[in-house]
Amino acid sequence: MQNLPPLNPLRAFEAAARHSSMRNAAEEMNVTPGAVSRQVKALEDSLGVVLFRRTASEIFLTAEGEQYFESISPHLWALADATKQLAGGKGQEVVHIRAYTTFGGKWLIPRLSSFSDLHPGVEIRLTTSLEAVDFDRERVDAAIRLGDGDYPGLEVEKLIENQLAPLCSPEYAARHDLKAKEDLAGKKLLHTLARPEDWRVWIETVGLGQLVDWYHGPKYASSMLAYQAALDHQGLMMAQKSLFRDDLEAGRLVQPFGPTVTRGPFTYYLIYPRNRMRNPALRKFQSWLLQQCAAEKDDDEVLPALPRFGQV
Repeated sequence: MQNLPPLNPLRAFEAAARHSSMRNAAEEMNVTPGAVSRQVKALEDSLGVVLFRRTASEIFLTAEGEQYFESISPHLWALADATKQLAGGKGQEVVHIRAYTTFGGKWLIPRLSSFSDLHPGVEIRLTTSLEAVDFDRERVDAAIRLGDGDYPGLEVEKLIENQLAPLCSPEYAARHDLKAKEDLAGKKLLHTLARPEDWRVWIETVGLGQLVDWYHGPKYASSMLAYQAALDHQGLMMAQKSLFRDDLEAGRLVQPFGPTVTRGPFTYYLIYPRNRMRNPALRKFQSWLLQQCAAEKDDDEVLPALPRFGQV
């Protein structure tokens, strides 16, 4: 217990990380943005670790900050749940969902307002982690996982396609005159350690294995960090295209050349133990999620990954 950090700075950090905004965290906590910022700074000083990278208008989790957020968030929500139950809180349905940071932030959260409109009495508790879920020990109703669909003993439902495409900022594409896939030679490749083979899958599938060193380039702990580097015109990221369609439509990112490569059965799945369906909130979330996935648009022309990359 001697290693426990002070609770108020911890709450401020968790809210700021969840919202990616000091201002939105302040509104949630009913304090000023300056108060949230000071609490987060106090936590950073206490830990001796920088948790956020700050710009004039935005904040971004560092790799250490993202790891810490993913570790503490489930425990803070569990503490809130336990307190609410002890105080006799009733009347609201709750569903606990585990996902990846990038999937949650770039695909799921932007759509959750439509779920809230349909089911205002259901509260989503979303946590993120790269680690496998232990449904027997963790308070998780369902998880969204990337894999080949083989999850013994669990219910498994395929969600969206895992389509890979090289993306970069319009400025980077124009500066390097990127028009054809062969133009990739000599350019900076931005990697994510969470999916270290994505560039290799794409490069070898499209026939650039002799021209481009797929391993070359900076390595980031998460796709969100590679995404930020791409936004800052630092190179090309190998993106799971479905997660970044909003950025493509808004012009923040472009796909300078094709093709798009699909990994077939190696994609995203909703997994859960059958007994979790006793929770009516999960049934509502599952139905809504599958409807959202059915409406997802995929590229008309995609190239299947080489057979050895189709699944793990």
